Amino acid sequence: MGEFKLTAYCPCAKCCGKWANGITATGTTATEGRTIAVDPRVIPYGSSVTIYFADGTSHTYTAEDCGGAIKENRIDVFFDDHETARAFGVQSAMVYVEATA
Repeated sequence: MGEFKLTAYCPCAKCCGKWANGITATGTTATEGRTIAVDPRVIPYGSSVTIYFADGTSHTYTAEDCGGAIKENRIDVFFDDHETARAFGVQSAMVYVEATA
């Protein structure tokens, strides 16, 4: 898929506004280490997505959510708490779609 801008979010009202219930756009419960928010026109819901981080590590997530600011080559990575999401900051990473649903 190429290079994407990564941000992070958690289930709090600051991150999710009125949708602060932990339920994703696809009806699953958002889970740290699994859930990412994507633009479903770019990455279909249910896709298995591997993110290759700048530090040389990688992790595979599932595209389960979307957000108002998540457009085109941008992904929001879900974390359980606000402090961890803030510490993640803004990053760039290479993204590969392993499989689509």
